[in-house]
Amino acid sequence: MGFLARWAAAFGLLTVTFNPTEWNYVAWARANMGAQMPLALLLGLLLLVGYIIYLRATLRSIGGIGMALVLAITGALVWVLHDYGLLSFDNPTLNTWLALVALSLVLGIGLSWSHVRRRLSGQADMDDVDE
Repeated sequence: MGFLARWAAAFGLLTVTFNPTEWNYVAWARANMGAQMPLALLLGLLLLVGYIIYLRATLRSIGGIGMALVLAITGALVWVLHDYGLLSFDNPTLNTWLALVALSLVLGIGLSWSHVRRRLSGQADMDDVDE
């Protein structure tokens, strides 16, 4: 699975949870919590498992400082695009989508970093190996 697939899965996880449309878990759960609480809880727990998998892998591969650095680079890129007039912050819906893309990049890079490091250095990461 390549970087694009890992990033797309992270983007999917984030957008299924919340996005500016009405088609997301948060909006659905708010509207249906009374009538479908067991299903809302089950879906929320499944999303939580997805977040735990992604966040644990990201923290193990690039750590908190790496996450902050990727987010800072993404923020700087958005700032440059805004400074050159290619991007406007007037649309709150677009701002939400930009935030989702930035966060999904952090998670996608975090999940892919071990593969990138192995290709660049030729060294494999070995975590939690039983002998």
